[in-house]
Amino acid sequence: MADDDSFDLAVVGAGIVGLAHAEAAARRGLRVVVVERSTQITGSSVRNFGHVGVGMHVGDARHYADLSRGIWMRLAEAAGFWLRESGSLMVARADDELAVLEESGVGELLTAREVTDAAPVVGAIGGMRSPLDLQVDPREAAPAIARHLGERGVEFRWRTAALGAETGVLHTSRGPIRAQAIVVAVNFDVDQLYPELAERYGVVRCALDMLLAEGVGLGLPLLTGSTMLRYSAFASAPSAAAVRARFEREHPELLELDINQMYTERPDGTLVIGDTHVRDAAVSPFQPEASFSVLEGLTVDLFGRPITVRERWQGVYASAPAEFLIEAPADGVRVVAVTTGIGMTTGLGLGESVISDLFSSTRGAP
Repeated sequence: MADDDSFDLAVVGAGIVGLAHAEAAARRGLRVVVVERSTQITGSSVRNFGHVGVGMHVGDARHYADLSRGIWMRLAEAAGFWLRESGSLMVARADDELAVLEESGVGELLTAREVTDAAPVVGAIGGMRSPLDLQVDPREAAPAIARHLGERGVEFRWRTAALGAETGVLHTSRGPIRAQAIVVAVNFDVDQLYPELAERYGVVRCALDMLLAEGVGLGLPLLTGSTMLRYSAFASAPSAAAVRARFEREHPELLELDINQMYTERPDGTLVIGDTHVRDAAVSPFQPEASFSVLEGLTVDLFGRPITVRERWQGVYASAPAEFLIEAPADGVRVVAVTTGIGMTTGLGLGESVISDLFSSTRGAP
C-alpha cells in the first residue's frame, strides 16, 4: 500500500455521526479519510427536522447532547451554515400533557398566552420552553460540515463502499486503506457489515413519513403531546401514562402510526412536518397516502389553517432497544450508531467521546 493510503483515522459513512468522528479527529491534528458509498449525503442526516433537542433527554443521551450543542455552534460559525438558538417549544393542549411538563421539571413553564405569543397554534392551555435546544437546516448542515472538513484536509472518497475492517486496515471497493483506527458509522446499514452485531443489539430500520409545506411563521421547533411519549425527559413522568391512555381513547391513529407530531420551519420559510414510524429489518418503498393524510389533518388542527404541501419523503434511521451502539469488533475498530433517531441531537457529542477514547492523547495508540 502506498503512503498516501495511510491515515490516523478512517471513517466509514459521511452522515452526521461519521462526520462527527472525522471532525473530532481532524481537530486533534490527525490525518483522516472518510469513505462514503454515495456521491453525496442523502441519508438520515438530510431527511430530519434539524432539531437539536438538548433538553429532551436524560442519561447518556443528555451527556452527548450537551457536548453536541457546543460543537454545533462552533461548526456553524466555522462552516458558515444557518443555526438558530431560539430553544424549542413544547405545547400542551390537555391537562395531562401540562402535568407531564410540570413533572419533568426540565424547562420553563409557559402560560397559554405565552405559548400563542411564541407560536401560531390553537388550543394551547400551556407549554414549556427548552432554552438550550438549537435548530439547523438539515439539508444544509451536514453537507456544509463535509465541505468544511475537506477544506481542512480531511480526505473524502465518495462512491466507495466499505467491504470490511480489521486492525489497521479498512477494505473498500477501491482497495485497502491503512489506518491506525477505523470507525464504522453506517447507521441502519450496520447489518450489511456486522450482521451478528446488529442482531445482538436488535437493530432494525425505522421508516418515517414526512412532509414539507408552506410555512406558518414558526420561529422555533414545536413539539406536542405525542413527543412526550418518546423523549426520555418526559416519558418517565407519572402523567405520561395518562397521555397515552387518552390517545388510545381519542386519537388511536397517533399510536397506530407511532406519530411524533412536531414541526420546524426552515430559513426559506418552508415547514417540516412529521412523522410516522414503522420498524422492520427491511423498509417497504411504498408509503400509504393515509399516513400523510393524518399528518396533514393534525397540522391543520394545530395551526387552525389549511396547509399547502410541497414535498413528501421517507426518512430511515437505525432503531434498537438501546439508544446507542458502540462496539469494538477488533483492536482499533469501533462500530458506532445512534439507534433512537436522535443523531442530530447527540451525534457530534458521541463522535467526540469515541475519538477521545480511541486517541487518549493526540496521537496515542487506539
